[in-house]
Amino acid sequence: MPNANEDNPTALSQVQRRAVSELLRVSPVADDLARRFQDAGFGLALVGGSVRDALLGRLGNDLDFTTDARPEDVLKIVRPWADSVWDVGIAFGTVGAQKNGPVGDSVQRFQIEVTTYRSEAYDRTSRKPEVSYGDSIEEDLVRRDFTVNAMAVALPEKEFIDPHGGLEHLALRVLRTPGTPEESFSDDPLRMMRAARFAAQLDFEVAPEVVSAMKAMAGRIEIVSAERVRDELNKLLLSAHPRKGLALLVDTGLAAYVLPELPALRLESDEHHRHKDVYEHSLTVLDQAIALEEDGPDLVLRLAALLHDIGKPRTRRFEPDGRVSFHHHEVVGAKMTKKRMMALKYSNETVKDVSRLVELHLRFHGYGTGEWTDSAVRRYVRDAGPLLDRLHKLTRSDCTTRNKRKAGTLSRAYDGLEERIAQLKEQEELDAIRPDLNGNEIQEVLGIGPGPVIGKAYAFLLELRLENGPMERDAAVSALKEWWASQS
Repeated sequence: MPNANEDNPTALSQVQRRAVSELLRVSPVADDLARRFQDAGFGLALVGGSVRDALLGRLGNDLDFTTDARPEDVLKIVRPWADSVWDVGIAFGTVGAQKNGPVGDSVQRFQIEVTTYRSEAYDRTSRKPEVSYGDSIEEDLVRRDFTVNAMAVALPEKEFIDPHGGLEHLALRVLRTPGTPEESFSDDPLRMMRAARFAAQLDFEVAPEVVSAMKAMAGRIEIVSAERVRDELNKLLLSAHPRKGLALLVDTGLAAYVLPELPALRLESDEHHRHKDVYEHSLTVLDQAIALEEDGPDLVLRLAALLHDIGKPRTRRFEPDGRVSFHHHEVVGAKMTKKRMMALKYSNETVKDVSRLVELHLRFHGYGTGEWTDSAVRRYVRDAGPLLDRLHKLTRSDCTTRNKRKAGTLSRAYDGLEERIAQLKEQEELDAIRPDLNGNEIQEVLGIGPGPVIGKAYAFLLELRLENGPMERDAAVSALKEWWASQS
Protein backbone atom coordinates (compact mmCIF):
# COMPACT_ATOMS: atom_id res chain seq x y z
CA MET A 1 0.00 0.00 0.00
CA PRO A 2 1.48 3.40 -0.93
CA ASN A 3 2.26 5.99 1.70
CA ALA A 4 -0.55 8.56 1.91
CA ASN A 5 1.41 11.23 3.78
CA GLU A 6 5.12 11.92 4.35
CA ASP A 7 4.77 14.35 7.26
CA ASN A 8 4.82 11.63 9.91
CA PRO A 9 6.55 8.68 8.22
CA THR A 10 7.26 6.73 11.42
CA ALA A 11 3.68 6.71 12.65
CA LEU A 12 2.29 6.00 9.20
CA SER A 13 4.74 3.20 8.47
CA GLN A 14 3.80 1.50 11.74
CA VAL A 15 0.12 1.80 10.85
CA GLN A 16 0.74 0.36 7.40
CA ARG A 17 2.79 -2.56 8.71
CA ARG A 18 -0.06 -3.52 11.01
CA ALA A 19 -2.50 -3.27 8.10
CA VAL A 20 -0.41 -5.52 5.84
CA SER A 21 -0.23 -8.14 8.57
CA GLU A 22 -3.99 -8.04 9.17
CA LEU A 23 -4.84 -8.12 5.47
CA LEU A 24 -2.57 -11.09 4.85
CA ARG A 25 -4.44 -12.95 7.58
CA VAL A 26 -7.82 -12.60 5.85
CA SER A 27 -6.50 -12.72 2.27
CA PRO A 28 -7.51 -16.33 1.48
CA VAL A 29 -11.18 -15.53 1.99
CA ALA A 30 -11.19 -11.90 0.82
CA ASP A 31 -9.14 -12.54 -2.33
CA ASP A 32 -11.21 -15.59 -3.25
CA LEU A 33 -14.39 -13.52 -3.10
CA ALA A 34 -12.77 -10.63 -5.00
CA ARG A 35 -11.73 -12.90 -7.88
CA ARG A 36 -15.31 -14.11 -8.21
CA PHE A 37 -16.48 -10.51 -8.53
CA GLN A 38 -13.69 -9.85 -11.03
CA ASP A 39 -14.72 -12.84 -13.14
CA ALA A 40 -18.28 -11.45 -13.20
CA GLY A 41 -17.01 -8.06 -14.39
CA PHE A 42 -17.26 -6.18 -11.08
CA GLY A 43 -14.87 -4.69 -8.55
CA LEU A 44 -14.68 -5.44 -4.84
CA ALA A 45 -12.93 -3.55 -2.06
CA LEU A 46 -12.54 -3.94 1.65
CA VAL A 47 -13.94 -0.74 3.09
CA GLY A 48 -14.79 1.41 6.09
CA GLY A 49 -14.39 0.00 9.56
CA SER A 50 -12.61 -3.09 8.27
CA VAL A 51 -9.82 -1.00 6.73
CA ARG A 52 -9.65 1.25 9.79
CA ASP A 53 -9.39 -1.75 12.10
CA ALA A 54 -6.77 -3.37 9.89
CA LEU A 55 -4.69 -0.21 10.14
CA LEU A 56 -5.14 -0.26 13.92
CA GLY A 57 -4.07 -3.90 14.09
CA ARG A 58 -7.46 -5.09 15.34
CA LEU A 59 -9.25 -6.50 12.29
CA GLY A 60 -11.62 -9.25 13.36
CA ASN A 61 -13.59 -11.73 11.30
CA ASP A 62 -16.40 -9.28 10.43
CA LEU A 63 -15.49 -7.98 6.97
CA ASP A 64 -17.20 -5.10 5.12
CA PHE A 65 -16.91 -4.84 1.35
CA THR A 66 -18.19 -2.40 -1.25
CA THR A 67 -18.80 -3.05 -4.94
CA ASP A 68 -20.18 -1.57 -8.13
CA ALA A 69 -22.35 -4.68 -8.54
CA ARG A 70 -26.04 -4.14 -7.84
CA PRO A 71 -27.58 -6.20 -5.02
CA GLU A 72 -29.16 -8.77 -7.31
CA ASP A 73 -25.77 -9.38 -8.95
CA VAL A 74 -24.12 -9.63 -5.53
CA LEU A 75 -26.56 -12.38 -4.60
CA LYS A 76 -25.75 -14.32 -7.77
CA ILE A 77 -22.02 -14.17 -6.99
CA VAL A 78 -22.16 -14.80 -3.25
CA ARG A 79 -24.78 -17.55 -2.99
CA PRO A 80 -22.71 -20.35 -4.64
CA TRP A 81 -19.63 -19.32 -2.63
CA ALA A 82 -20.87 -18.68 0.91
CA ASP A 83 -21.98 -21.20 3.51
CA SER A 84 -25.09 -19.10 4.17
CA VAL A 85 -26.53 -15.86 2.79
CA TRP A 86 -29.13 -13.40 4.07
CA ASP A 87 -30.69 -10.46 2.29
CA VAL A 88 -32.57 -8.63 5.08
CA GLY A 89 -30.60 -5.46 4.25
CA ILE A 90 -30.98 -5.69 0.51
CA ALA A 91 -33.34 -2.69 0.40
CA PHE A 92 -30.33 -0.65 1.56
CA GLY A 93 -28.00 -2.36 -0.90
CA THR A 94 -26.44 -4.83 1.56
CA VAL A 95 -26.10 -8.61 1.26
CA GLY A 96 -24.81 -10.59 4.23
CA ALA A 97 -23.00 -13.90 4.18
CA GLN A 98 -21.14 -16.36 6.33
CA LYS A 99 -18.08 -18.24 5.15
CA ASN A 100 -15.64 -20.62 6.80
CA GLY A 101 -12.13 -20.03 5.55
CA PRO A 102 -8.49 -20.90 6.29
CA VAL A 103 -6.45 -18.69 8.62
CA GLY A 104 -2.99 -20.13 9.06
CA ASP A 105 -3.40 -23.70 10.25
CA SER A 106 -7.00 -23.22 11.38
CA VAL A 107 -10.40 -22.67 9.83
CA GLN A 108 -12.36 -19.64 11.06
CA ARG A 109 -15.84 -18.30 10.47
CA PHE A 110 -16.18 -14.94 8.71
CA GLN A 111 -19.22 -12.66 8.80
CA ILE A 112 -19.31 -10.71 5.55
CA GLU A 113 -21.36 -7.79 4.28
CA VAL A 114 -21.19 -6.62 0.67
CA THR A 115 -22.80 -3.26 -0.06
CA THR A 116 -23.30 -1.63 -3.43
CA TYR A 117 -21.72 1.83 -3.83
CA ARG A 118 -24.33 4.11 -2.39
CA SER A 119 -25.27 7.34 -0.72
CA GLU A 120 -28.06 7.86 1.74
CA ALA A 121 -29.69 10.99 3.12
CA TYR A 122 -32.62 12.04 5.28
CA ASP A 123 -35.15 14.58 4.15
CA ARG A 124 -36.55 16.98 6.75
CA THR A 125 -39.42 14.74 7.86
CA SER A 126 -38.63 11.06 7.24
CA ARG A 127 -37.18 8.80 9.92
CA LYS A 128 -35.74 6.51 7.24
CA PRO A 129 -32.87 7.43 4.92
CA GLU A 130 -33.29 7.44 1.15
CA VAL A 131 -30.73 5.22 -0.53
CA SER A 132 -29.37 5.74 -4.04
CA TYR A 133 -26.66 3.70 -5.75
CA GLY A 134 -23.44 5.15 -7.10
CA ASP A 135 -21.05 4.15 -9.86
CA SER A 136 -17.63 4.80 -8.33
CA ILE A 137 -15.87 3.99 -5.10
CA GLU A 138 -14.82 7.64 -4.75
CA GLU A 139 -18.50 8.63 -4.76
CA ASP A 140 -19.17 5.99 -2.11
CA LEU A 141 -16.30 7.09 0.13
CA VAL A 142 -17.11 10.80 0.11
CA ARG A 143 -20.55 10.05 1.59
CA ARG A 144 -19.17 8.05 4.53
CA ASP A 145 -19.25 9.39 8.08
CA PHE A 146 -15.58 10.03 8.94
CA THR A 147 -12.32 10.05 7.01
CA VAL A 148 -10.95 7.13 9.07
CA ASN A 149 -13.92 5.13 7.75
CA ALA A 150 -13.58 6.48 4.19
CA MET A 151 -10.63 4.34 3.15
CA ALA A 152 -10.72 1.22 1.01
CA VAL A 153 -8.42 -1.53 -0.23
CA ALA A 154 -9.25 -2.73 -3.76
CA LEU A 155 -8.94 -6.50 -4.04
CA PRO A 156 -7.24 -8.67 -4.97
CA GLU A 157 -4.59 -6.10 -6.02
CA LYS A 158 -4.39 -4.57 -2.50
CA GLU A 159 -4.57 -1.04 -3.88
CA PHE A 160 -5.00 1.45 -1.02
CA ILE A 161 -7.63 4.12 -1.73
CA ASP A 162 -7.64 7.14 0.59
CA PRO A 163 -8.97 10.26 -1.10
CA HIS A 164 -9.71 12.17 2.14
CA GLY A 165 -6.57 11.73 4.24
CA GLY A 166 -8.02 9.06 6.51
CA LEU A 167 -4.63 7.41 7.06
CA GLU A 168 -3.11 10.64 8.33
CA HIS A 169 -6.10 11.30 10.60
CA LEU A 170 -5.87 7.75 11.91
CA ALA A 171 -2.21 8.27 12.79
CA LEU A 172 -3.14 11.54 14.51
CA ARG A 173 -6.08 9.83 16.26
CA VAL A 174 -8.56 12.51 15.21
CA LEU A 175 -12.09 12.29 13.77
CA ARG A 176 -12.86 14.44 10.72
CA THR A 177 -15.50 14.16 8.00
CA PRO A 178 -14.75 13.63 4.26
CA GLY A 179 -16.82 16.67 3.28
CA THR A 180 -18.05 19.36 5.63
CA PRO A 181 -19.44 18.09 8.97
CA GLU A 182 -22.69 19.88 8.22
CA GLU A 183 -23.13 17.91 4.98
CA SER A 184 -22.25 14.65 6.69
CA PHE A 185 -24.64 15.16 9.60
CA SER A 186 -27.39 16.35 7.29
CA ASP A 187 -27.06 13.10 5.33
CA ASP A 188 -27.47 11.10 8.54
CA PRO A 189 -27.86 12.89 11.90
CA LEU A 190 -26.98 9.68 13.75
CA ARG A 191 -23.38 10.33 12.70
CA MET A 192 -23.22 12.93 15.47
CA MET A 193 -23.74 10.14 17.99
CA ARG A 194 -21.26 8.01 16.07
CA ALA A 195 -18.64 10.70 16.60
CA ALA A 196 -19.12 10.31 20.35
CA ARG A 197 -19.12 6.52 20.02
CA PHE A 198 -15.87 6.41 18.04
CA ALA A 199 -14.26 8.83 20.48
CA ALA A 200 -15.19 6.37 23.23
CA GLN A 201 -14.30 3.20 21.31
CA LEU A 202 -11.03 4.34 19.77
CA ASP A 203 -10.02 7.02 22.29
CA PHE A 204 -9.81 9.53 19.42
CA GLU A 205 -10.23 13.29 19.63
CA VAL A 206 -13.04 14.93 17.66
CA ALA A 207 -11.93 17.80 15.43
CA PRO A 208 -13.14 21.26 16.53
CA GLU A 209 -15.16 21.86 13.37
CA VAL A 210 -16.95 18.53 13.92
CA VAL A 211 -17.78 19.45 17.52
CA SER A 212 -19.09 22.84 16.37
CA ALA A 213 -21.38 21.19 13.82
CA MET A 214 -22.64 18.77 16.47
CA LYS A 215 -23.58 21.69 18.71
CA ALA A 216 -25.31 23.56 15.89
CA MET A 217 -27.21 20.54 14.57
CA ALA A 218 -27.95 18.58 17.77
CA GLY A 219 -31.71 18.97 17.34
CA ARG A 220 -31.59 17.05 14.05
CA ILE A 221 -31.05 13.82 16.02
CA GLU A 222 -34.80 13.83 16.70
CA ILE A 223 -35.45 12.67 13.13
CA VAL A 224 -33.59 9.39 13.82
CA SER A 225 -35.55 6.40 15.10
CA ALA A 226 -35.31 5.47 18.78
CA GLU A 227 -33.96 2.04 17.88
CA ARG A 228 -30.98 3.45 15.98
CA VAL A 229 -30.24 5.92 18.77
CA ARG A 230 -30.43 3.12 21.35
CA ASP A 231 -28.08 0.88 19.38
CA GLU A 232 -25.53 3.68 19.03
CA LEU A 233 -25.81 4.50 22.73
CA ASN A 234 -25.22 0.84 23.60
CA LYS A 235 -22.08 0.71 21.48
CA LEU A 236 -20.83 3.84 23.22
CA LEU A 237 -21.59 2.48 26.69
CA LEU A 238 -19.93 -0.85 25.95
CA SER A 239 -16.77 0.80 24.63
CA ALA A 240 -13.42 1.12 26.36
CA HIS A 241 -13.87 4.80 27.29
CA PRO A 242 -17.62 5.53 27.61
CA ARG A 243 -17.03 8.55 29.85
CA LYS A 244 -15.32 10.35 26.97
CA GLY A 245 -18.22 9.77 24.60
CA LEU A 246 -20.89 10.63 27.16
CA ALA A 247 -19.16 13.89 28.02
CA LEU A 248 -19.15 14.79 24.32
CA LEU A 249 -22.88 14.06 24.06
CA VAL A 250 -23.54 16.35 27.02
CA ASP A 251 -21.16 19.13 25.94
CA THR A 252 -22.58 19.30 22.40
CA GLY A 253 -26.21 19.26 23.55
CA LEU A 254 -27.01 15.88 21.93
CA ALA A 255 -27.70 14.29 25.31
CA ALA A 256 -30.47 16.83 25.89
CA TYR A 257 -32.38 15.05 23.10
CA VAL A 258 -31.41 11.39 23.53
CA LEU A 259 -30.77 11.10 27.28
CA PRO A 260 -31.87 14.39 28.89
CA GLU A 261 -31.64 12.95 32.40
CA LEU A 262 -27.84 12.96 32.09
CA PRO A 263 -27.20 16.71 31.57
CA ALA A 264 -29.94 17.38 34.14
CA LEU A 265 -27.55 15.94 36.74
CA ARG A 266 -25.46 19.10 36.43
CA LEU A 267 -27.19 20.65 39.42
CA GLU A 268 -26.48 24.26 40.27
CA SER A 269 -25.06 24.80 43.74
CA ASP A 270 -24.21 27.88 45.75
CA GLU A 271 -22.02 28.72 48.71
CA HIS A 272 -24.86 28.09 51.15
CA HIS A 273 -26.06 24.75 49.79
CA ARG A 274 -23.16 22.50 48.90
CA HIS A 275 -23.47 18.97 47.62
CA LYS A 276 -21.57 16.55 45.47
CA ASP A 277 -21.52 17.20 41.70
CA VAL A 278 -24.06 14.54 40.72
CA TYR A 279 -23.06 14.53 37.05
CA GLU A 280 -19.36 13.95 37.71
CA HIS A 281 -20.24 11.51 40.47
CA SER A 282 -22.36 9.44 38.06
CA LEU A 283 -19.56 9.26 35.49
CA THR A 284 -17.14 8.22 38.23
CA VAL A 285 -19.54 5.50 39.40
CA LEU A 286 -19.66 4.27 35.81
CA ASP A 287 -15.84 4.16 35.66
CA GLN A 288 -15.67 2.28 38.96
CA ALA A 289 -18.37 -0.19 37.93
CA ILE A 290 -16.44 -0.96 34.74
CA ALA A 291 -13.34 -1.66 36.83
CA LEU A 292 -15.31 -4.32 38.75
CA GLU A 293 -16.55 -6.19 35.66
CA GLU A 294 -15.27 -9.75 35.50
CA ASP A 295 -16.62 -11.25 32.27
CA GLY A 296 -16.44 -8.40 29.80
CA PRO A 297 -18.65 -5.32 29.34
CA ASP A 298 -22.01 -5.55 31.15
CA LEU A 299 -24.64 -3.27 29.59
CA VAL A 300 -27.12 -3.63 32.46
CA LEU A 301 -24.52 -2.73 35.08
CA ARG A 302 -23.21 0.22 33.04
CA LEU A 303 -26.69 1.62 32.43
CA ALA A 304 -27.56 1.28 36.12
CA ALA A 305 -24.32 2.99 37.15
CA LEU A 306 -24.93 5.88 34.76
CA LEU A 307 -28.60 6.33 35.70
CA HIS A 308 -28.61 5.44 39.40
CA ASP A 309 -28.96 9.06 40.59
CA ILE A 310 -31.19 10.54 37.87
CA GLY A 311 -33.94 10.99 40.46
CA LYS A 312 -31.90 13.55 42.39
CA PRO A 313 -32.81 16.69 40.42
CA ARG A 314 -36.53 16.05 40.99
CA THR A 315 -36.14 15.28 44.71
CA ARG A 316 -33.62 17.95 45.73
CA ARG A 317 -34.69 19.90 48.79
CA PHE A 318 -32.87 22.65 50.68
CA GLU A 319 -33.19 21.90 54.40
CA PRO A 320 -33.37 24.65 57.08
CA ASP A 321 -29.97 23.65 58.48
CA GLY A 322 -28.28 24.28 55.11
CA ARG A 323 -28.07 20.64 54.05
CA VAL A 324 -29.39 19.39 50.73
CA SER A 325 -31.55 16.27 50.71
CA PHE A 326 -32.68 13.89 47.96
CA HIS A 327 -35.27 11.80 49.80
CA HIS A 328 -36.58 8.80 47.84
CA HIS A 329 -34.51 9.68 44.79
CA GLU A 330 -33.93 5.96 44.20
CA VAL A 331 -37.69 5.33 43.83
CA VAL A 332 -38.20 8.36 41.59
CA GLY A 333 -35.06 7.46 39.65
CA ALA A 334 -36.28 3.91 39.02
CA LYS A 335 -39.50 5.27 37.48
CA MET A 336 -37.57 7.78 35.37
CA THR A 337 -35.18 5.04 34.24
CA LYS A 338 -38.04 2.83 33.15
CA LYS A 339 -39.69 5.67 31.22
CA ARG A 340 -36.50 6.71 29.42
CA MET A 341 -35.47 3.16 28.53
CA MET A 342 -38.92 2.35 27.20
CA ALA A 343 -38.76 5.48 25.03
CA LEU A 344 -35.45 4.17 23.66
CA LYS A 345 -37.11 0.81 22.90
CA TYR A 346 -35.00 -1.33 25.23
CA SER A 347 -36.23 -4.87 25.84
CA ASN A 348 -38.63 -5.38 28.74
CA GLU A 349 -36.06 -7.53 30.53
CA THR A 350 -33.33 -4.90 30.28
CA VAL A 351 -35.70 -2.15 31.43
CA LYS A 352 -36.78 -4.27 34.39
CA ASP A 353 -33.24 -5.14 35.46
CA VAL A 354 -31.77 -1.63 35.18
CA SER A 355 -34.67 0.11 36.90
CA ARG A 356 -34.60 -2.48 39.70
CA LEU A 357 -30.90 -1.86 40.31
CA VAL A 358 -31.56 1.90 40.43
CA GLU A 359 -34.33 1.30 42.96
CA LEU A 360 -32.12 -0.90 45.16
CA HIS A 361 -28.84 1.02 44.98
CA LEU A 362 -29.36 2.78 48.33
CA ARG A 363 -30.63 -0.24 50.26
CA PHE A 364 -27.20 -1.09 51.66
CA HIS A 365 -26.86 2.25 53.40
CA GLY A 366 -29.33 1.09 56.05
CA TYR A 367 -26.87 -1.64 56.99
CA GLY A 368 -24.75 0.70 59.11
CA THR A 369 -22.04 -1.26 60.87
CA GLY A 370 -23.82 -4.58 60.64
CA GLU A 371 -27.00 -4.10 62.66
CA TRP A 372 -29.18 -5.91 60.13
CA THR A 373 -30.92 -9.02 61.34
CA ASP A 374 -30.66 -12.25 59.38
CA SER A 375 -34.20 -11.50 58.22
CA ALA A 376 -33.06 -8.18 56.71
CA VAL A 377 -30.17 -9.88 54.95
CA ARG A 378 -32.55 -12.48 53.50
CA ARG A 379 -34.83 -9.73 52.22
CA TYR A 380 -31.87 -7.95 50.61
CA VAL A 381 -30.98 -11.14 48.76
CA ARG A 382 -34.61 -11.87 47.88
CA ASP A 383 -35.22 -8.37 46.55
CA ALA A 384 -32.05 -8.40 44.43
CA GLY A 385 -32.74 -11.88 43.10
CA PRO A 386 -30.55 -12.69 40.08
CA LEU A 387 -29.24 -9.10 40.13
CA LEU A 388 -27.41 -9.59 43.44
CA ASP A 389 -23.92 -9.76 41.93
CA ARG A 390 -24.57 -6.61 39.90
CA LEU A 391 -26.02 -4.90 42.96
CA HIS A 392 -22.81 -5.70 44.85
CA LYS A 393 -20.79 -4.02 42.09
CA LEU A 394 -23.11 -1.02 41.79
CA THR A 395 -23.16 -0.41 45.54
CA ARG A 396 -19.38 -0.58 45.82
CA SER A 397 -19.01 1.71 42.79
CA ASP A 398 -21.33 4.28 44.35
CA CYS A 399 -18.69 5.13 46.94
CA THR A 400 -16.81 8.03 45.37
CA THR A 401 -15.86 9.92 48.53
CA ARG A 402 -12.33 11.31 48.72
CA ASN A 403 -12.42 10.77 52.49
CA LYS A 404 -10.26 7.66 52.80
CA ARG A 405 -11.54 6.84 56.27
CA LYS A 406 -15.18 7.01 55.16
CA ALA A 407 -14.44 5.00 52.01
CA GLY A 408 -12.66 2.37 54.07
CA THR A 409 -15.55 2.15 56.53
CA LEU A 410 -18.10 1.70 53.73
CA SER A 411 -15.96 -0.92 52.02
CA ARG A 412 -15.51 -2.92 55.23
CA ALA A 413 -19.23 -2.71 55.98
CA TYR A 414 -20.07 -4.10 52.55
CA ASP A 415 -17.43 -6.80 52.98
CA GLY A 416 -19.28 -7.72 56.17
CA LEU A 417 -22.64 -7.86 54.39
CA GLU A 418 -21.25 -10.10 51.65
CA GLU A 419 -19.73 -12.39 54.28
CA ARG A 420 -23.09 -12.68 56.05
CA ILE A 421 -24.81 -13.46 52.76
CA ALA A 422 -22.23 -16.17 52.08
CA GLN A 423 -22.71 -17.65 55.56
CA LEU A 424 -26.48 -17.72 55.21
CA LYS A 425 -26.15 -19.30 51.77
CA GLU A 426 -24.21 -22.15 53.36
CA GLN A 427 -26.99 -22.68 55.87
CA GLU A 428 -30.03 -21.98 53.68
CA GLU A 429 -31.13 -21.91 50.05
CA LEU A 430 -30.83 -18.14 49.79
CA ASP A 431 -30.66 -18.08 46.01
CA ALA A 432 -34.25 -19.36 45.74
CA ILE A 433 -36.05 -18.40 48.91
CA ARG A 434 -39.46 -20.03 49.01
CA PRO A 435 -41.91 -21.13 51.69
CA ASP A 436 -41.36 -24.41 53.52
CA LEU A 437 -44.60 -25.76 52.02
CA ASN A 438 -45.54 -25.59 48.36
CA GLY A 439 -48.99 -24.89 46.93
CA ASN A 440 -50.08 -28.54 46.82
CA GLU A 441 -48.98 -29.09 50.41
CA ILE A 442 -50.87 -25.98 51.53
CA GLN A 443 -54.06 -27.30 49.89
CA GLU A 444 -53.56 -30.68 51.55
CA VAL A 445 -53.01 -29.21 55.03
CA LEU A 446 -55.97 -26.83 54.77
CA GLY A 447 -58.21 -29.32 53.00
CA ILE A 448 -59.22 -26.86 50.29
CA GLY A 449 -58.82 -26.58 46.53
CA PRO A 450 -57.08 -23.97 44.37
CA GLY A 451 -58.12 -20.36 44.86
CA PRO A 452 -57.02 -16.92 46.11
CA VAL A 453 -56.62 -18.15 49.68
CA ILE A 454 -53.77 -20.42 48.61
CA GLY A 455 -51.86 -17.36 47.41
CA LYS A 456 -52.45 -15.63 50.74
CA ALA A 457 -51.26 -18.70 52.63
CA TYR A 458 -48.19 -18.91 50.40
CA ALA A 459 -47.37 -15.23 51.07
CA PHE A 460 -47.76 -15.81 54.82
CA LEU A 461 -45.33 -18.74 54.76
CA LEU A 462 -42.87 -16.80 52.61
CA GLU A 463 -42.90 -13.95 55.10
CA LEU A 464 -42.32 -16.48 57.89
CA ARG A 465 -39.42 -17.97 55.94
CA LEU A 466 -37.82 -14.57 55.42
CA GLU A 467 -38.23 -13.65 59.07
CA ASN A 468 -37.10 -16.88 60.71
CA GLY A 469 -35.20 -18.86 58.11
CA PRO A 470 -35.99 -22.50 57.21
CA MET A 471 -38.52 -24.36 59.36
CA GLU A 472 -39.11 -28.06 59.92
CA ARG A 473 -42.20 -29.36 58.14
CA ASP A 474 -44.15 -29.96 61.34
CA ALA A 475 -43.45 -26.41 62.53
CA ALA A 476 -44.51 -24.99 59.17
CA VAL A 477 -47.73 -27.04 59.19
CA SER A 478 -48.49 -25.89 62.72
CA ALA A 479 -47.87 -22.23 61.82
CA LEU A 480 -50.07 -22.55 58.72
CA LYS A 481 -52.95 -24.08 60.71
CA GLU A 482 -52.66 -21.32 63.31
CA TRP A 483 -52.78 -18.69 60.56
CA TRP A 484 -55.78 -20.42 58.94
CA ALA A 485 -57.66 -20.45 62.24
CA SER A 486 -57.07 -16.71 62.58
CA GLN A 487 -58.63 -16.08 59.17
CA SER A 488 -62.04 -17.46 60.08
